[in-house]
Amino acid sequence: MPAEMTPAEAANLILPTDTFAVPLGPGVPGQLVHALAARESFDDLVIFGALLPDLYEVFLRPGVRLRSGFFGPAERFLIGAGATVDFVPADFRRFAPVLEQIKPRVMSTAATTPDADGWMSLSLHAGASVAELHRAAADPERVLMVETSPHFPRTVGILPHHRHALHVDEVDVIVAGDAQPFELADKEPTDVDRAIAAYAAAFVPDGATLQTGIGGIPNTVAAILAEGPGSGYGIHSEMFTNGLMRLCQAGKVTNDHKGAFDGRSITTFAAGTSELYAWLDGREDVAFLPVDIVNSPENIGSNREMITINGAMSVDLAGQVVADTIGGSQFSGIGGHEDFIAGAGLELNDRSLICLPATAVVGGQVTSRIAPVSAAGSIVTTPRHQVDVVITEFGVAELNGASVRERARALAGIAAPEFRDELLEAAERWP
Repeated sequence: MPAEMTPAEAANLILPTDTFAVPLGPGVPGQLVHALAARESFDDLVIFGALLPDLYEVFLRPGVRLRSGFFGPAERFLIGAGATVDFVPADFRRFAPVLEQIKPRVMSTAATTPDADGWMSLSLHAGASVAELHRAAADPERVLMVETSPHFPRTVGILPHHRHALHVDEVDVIVAGDAQPFELADKEPTDVDRAIAAYAAAFVPDGATLQTGIGGIPNTVAAILAEGPGSGYGIHSEMFTNGLMRLCQAGKVTNDHKGAFDGRSITTFAAGTSELYAWLDGREDVAFLPVDIVNSPENIGSNREMITINGAMSVDLAGQVVADTIGGSQFSGIGGHEDFIAGAGLELNDRSLICLPATAVVGGQVTSRIAPVSAAGSIVTTPRHQVDVVITEFGVAELNGASVRERARALAGIAAPEFRDELLEAAERWP
């Protein structure tokens, strides 16, 4: 049987020199990580994680390093505050072999309290850590800590191979907590968001399978579909959002004849409001699976009429997409961006949509997000040969099957009017 401890007691099991890994975002055992700050310093504590859902003071302690696979507001704040935060480039699927290679001595995750049979649901996150949690459980040289809370929704996977739960008999330490899940509120969509979403929604036929990313545009697309006449949609999405919940609540999601995992909405993590978490609790028609399954381009492409909707920071006239850096500095992460763009390019009826406002304000000046060439030092997230459709508030550029010059012309044509002539002139210089 596992030892039952408070967060403070469990934190004392972390050594002055140690390796400690937590899942992305909603899987972080927050009270345990907060409790680590009670120690004034460490010799060399390396913590592996991604998209931290809170500000944890331990990262400001001497001797502590964070190695992150995806930056969010917390990572950016910590860097500004002087913490040692290193970005590890990997798409979401590759987090799993990275963890296996690192083999952290201590693995930990958030979960629900045990049910009558001793199963603790992994709740809002499956991601890339499931296999490593089980490997840590089976290794007597390693420690598996599970922080439980009665406030986390009990979600499911797909039996027999993907239960999406840990049993108490596997675990070394149960950290008895009462944390509330991190909430991600919807932002009110802008007029630009609405214009882009209207173009994107027109690509979604009845019966399509959807993937949506984070932000105002994907949620607005979901709202348009929820209120529209279409129906029979399926969901196969890395992230399950408030918008996808509302599409389900509108009776528009059936997951019939979807292809991969008929009858269920498929995801690997969820982030949203308390309404979403209450709605997910106990549901059997939403399955949380490891990211190597959810983000597999082959599984994505096997869905019927797969439509993927993702964002970008900028796109150059070649069609190269910069989605996770600004001026060469890390802003977010790679995630499943390329997987869902690639997976939706394997069948003629599938479409992948890159949605972005035509302009941004940089240093007080309006600049075009459609660029003649990517700026020196830019880091490409998704290569040009995988990009299908790019949408701004000024229209749609369909790139699939187009020549280099045709692509450049199409992209210049959806730029903001004040930049369009310059970009069209640049497009004509392409061979």
